[in-house]
Amino acid sequence: MTEPLDPVEPPRPPRPSGTAYPGYHPGSERAELNRPLHERYPQIRPTSGYADPRVRHTGPGPGAGSEQEPERSAKLTARLVLAMSVVIGQLWALTEVVNVWMEGDTGTAWWGAGFLCLSFLVVLGLWLLDPEDR
Repeated sequence: MTEPLDPVEPPRPPRPSGTAYPGYHPGSERAELNRPLHERYPQIRPTSGYADPRVRHTGPGPGAGSEQEPERSAKLTARLVLAMSVVIGQLWALTEVVNVWMEGDTGTAWWGAGFLCLSFLVVLGLWLLDPEDR
């Protein structure tokens, strides 16, 4: 009869989940595992953020997230929507003008080019409308 070359190791008890130290449990007999927090982590000082007595409230200051000038915001949003719709129209018109030009209908292509110039003047007029917002 032959014996195994490696002796069989006895099974170990399962390691408790959530612990970084294998022998640790709250109130452990090992003194180095039961030290107070400021001894285990000396780099954390009482004034390093969460325990700073000067910090009363966390988060943004008063009035953050609320609109300060709703009229101005509405005006800028309306102008932005108008400008974006004109730009989308210009892209569509440019596509159509190029298609018509490639088909050989140059008269219609010139009308399309005129539309593109007119829409550019509309955006320029929107920009000149209120110079104090720039």
